[in-house]
Amino acid sequence: MRKTSALLLSGLAAAMTLAAAPVMAQSKGDWTLGVGVHAVDPKSDAGDLDGSALGLGALPTKVDSDVKPTVTAEYFVADNLGIEVLAALPFKHDVSIDGVGKVGQTKQLPPVVSLQYHFTNGSKVTPFVGLGVNYTKFFSTDAKGALEGTRLKLEDSWGLAAHAGLDFAVSEKGALRVDLRWADIDTRVKVDGNALGTASIDPLVYGVAYVFKF
Repeated sequence: MRKTSALLLSGLAAAMTLAAAPVMAQSKGDWTLGVGVHAVDPKSDAGDLDGSALGLGALPTKVDSDVKPTVTAEYFVADNLGIEVLAALPFKHDVSIDGVGKVGQTKQLPPVVSLQYHFTNGSKVTPFVGLGVNYTKFFSTDAKGALEGTRLKLEDSWGLAAHAGLDFAVSEKGALRVDLRWADIDTRVKVDGNALGTASIDPLVYGVAYVFKF
């Protein structure tokens, strides 16, 4: 289990302690705003980069995790069917190579637009699923360690994104949300203009938030 799964589990535990509450139904024309915190947790192996341009062989690459506040806004185009936008403060990640250590640091913004269906079932717990598009903007990328003094660049990425979660109603207008996302993030890596290949980051994103309906 990934270390940041503790964030998801703690939110679920908190939600399960809530007493019975009214259902927070979503109807056409409704808006919701969610404020929370999410952890971007890249997969443990981002793949091997080609270090031949640097006089090296294969470079097994890893990208570490980070946690930041997030905001979501969702507009319901039909009963139970909404379009959601995810925004966040910039996430910061260290980039490392097995046997070499930390070689870089980058920041990224991962806005996601999703079409989501909420399964209204008459209880205070409402599951939902979504599918959308992720755009990841990398910036403030700096070379560190063995690559100090070079120009490290991670190119921006487009990819699919999936979303699932549970809303635990605490009132007719509010709910505690526990959710899980997956995003397809593949970035081309360059050092001093030399292409080293593609790093497949493909993170899981664990989160908890409070959602308000307007």
